[in-house]
Parts: sequence; C-alpha cells; structure tokens
Amino acid sequence: MSKRKFGVVTTAVSLALGTLSSLLFAPALYAADLTIQAGADASHGESQPSNLFGAAGIFTTISSTLLYIINALSVIMIIVGGLRYVVSGGNTASVTAAKNTILYAIVGIVVALLAYAIINFVLGSLLPGANSGTNV
Repeated sequence: MSKRKFGVVTTAVSLALGTLSSLLFAPALYAADLTIQAGADASHGESQPSNLFGAAGIFTTISSTLLYIINALSVIMIIVGGLRYVVSGGNTASVTAAKNTILYAIVGIVVALLAYAIINFVLGSLLPGANSGTNV
C-alpha cells in the first residue's frame, strides 16, 4: 500500500472513530452540569472550601486579600514619597522623584480598586447569585 493510500485510510478510520465516540458520549455530556461551580465541586477535596463564588467564596477571599495588600503597599509608598519630598532639600531631581513616587502609588490604588470592581462586575454578571452569597 502506498503512503498516500495509507494516509487516506488512516484519516477515514480516525474520522469514523471520532464520529462513533461523539455519538456514544454526547448524551452524557448534554446531561452533565457544565457550570463552573459544578466543575469546582467535582474537583475539590474534603478539607477545601466548598464555595468557589459568593460572599465566602475563594475568589472573593483572594481578591479582597490582594486588594488589602496592594492598598497597604500603596499607602506605605505614599508615606515614603512624602518623606522623600520633605528631605529633598529643594533639589529638583529629588523633588521630581518624590512626586513620581506619590503619583505612582496613587495610580496603584486606583488600578487596584478598578481591578477589584471589574472582578466583582464580571463575577456578578456571569454567575447569577455570585454577589448575593448564594451558590450557583
């Protein structure tokens, strides 16, 4: 058998097997619950939290913790920028660097708050009940 005929036969056999398997397993896929929460429920262990979304969910906890850390670091950088501004002694390069530190810290706070708002908006709009603390 030539290489071309072997390739055609191989392709035909793989298409036939793929069609057969999709016909056999398609009813099971349609009957399954294909939500994100169902996947998380199927994959979590016994000692892990059962809620992926909601008020006590993992995503809410992670985003709240990251927002707290980023805001704390930004406030620390504002304080550092203020101290650099005070001790600059009128040197224009030091004053500019201090102002940039304060500006970038404020931009960091704004970006963190916007990211938190976007995460909550997306979770709330894609998952009904995500903002109300109920499971999907």
